[in-house]
Amino acid sequence: MKRLPHKNIEAFVFRLWTREVSGEKISEKEKEIIEQLKLHTEKDVDPLHMKESRERVLSALEHYFAPSEKTGHIRSFKKYVYRIAAVIILLLSLGGFFTYQAFFKADVYATESGNRTVHLADGSVVTLLPGAELTVAKSFPASTRVVDLKGDAVFSVAKSKIHPFIVHAQGFSTQVLGTVFKISQSGKKKAVDLYEGKVAVSSAGVPVSYLKPNQKWTNFGIAHTTAIISFAPDRVSGKKVPELLSLSFNDVPLKEVITLLEGNYSTKIYYPKETEDKKITADFTGGTVGENIESLAFILGLEVQKKDNTYILKK
Repeated sequence: MKRLPHKNIEAFVFRLWTREVSGEKISEKEKEIIEQLKLHTEKDVDPLHMKESRERVLSALEHYFAPSEKTGHIRSFKKYVYRIAAVIILLLSLGGFFTYQAFFKADVYATESGNRTVHLADGSVVTLLPGAELTVAKSFPASTRVVDLKGDAVFSVAKSKIHPFIVHAQGFSTQVLGTVFKISQSGKKKAVDLYEGKVAVSSAGVPVSYLKPNQKWTNFGIAHTTAIISFAPDRVSGKKVPELLSLSFNDVPLKEVITLLEGNYSTKIYYPKETEDKKITADFTGGTVGENIESLAFILGLEVQKKDNTYILKK
């Protein structure tokens, strides 16, 4: 099929389809062109969006079909309006590629190597780190500003007290009204670092976490796990020192809980081998390492014996 300049394609297609639905005779060659256009344009079109488009067109034309006493006129009028509807629907289905690309298909920004800066319509700025991908719907910004992220990115969100900004990442989401934060995703490990403002981080199976500046949310790569870490400057060196503020588990195997406690509290914990797969639900917030291990032992029905920096859980 001969290639046409893009600006002439829509006009050509519209004239051809108008002739078809109006009952005018079209040649076999023209029928072949319509079929080729149909195959070419529909392969990349989302069927759900096309269905919604057709429904909106028919809904908008419904008031033309209301009953009338002038039945003779309404029959001819209906015929005329049905032809208009047919042309529009043909444009949406056969030529849906143009409509879909212009009004429905989301904008996707990606970077393979190096950083990429994306300026969103609401004034927010997103810096995509290598390997990241940001998807922004055509409706953005709406009453709720929503984007989807794969990989790592730094967000500088334009402030709005009435329009929340939500980032749907892989398995968790971050909601803000206006702030600067970084989302990191590496395999199962997820994290949100907050630099300015406040954010709420939600993940399946655990309570929502609220961060303040210089705090970090992470799941340590374990499902149904959430932790908040504070990075406060050391009074002597001035360097930011991590401090575990909270650690929550919801139905997590004991062996994984123990591994996290040992790593974050720089201690060693021994426990009965037969309990390693027992599912633990606990919230360790604000307690010392000893208090939190005592709480864990209480959940397990075990006694605690401490020796130097080692804890032994036993029956």
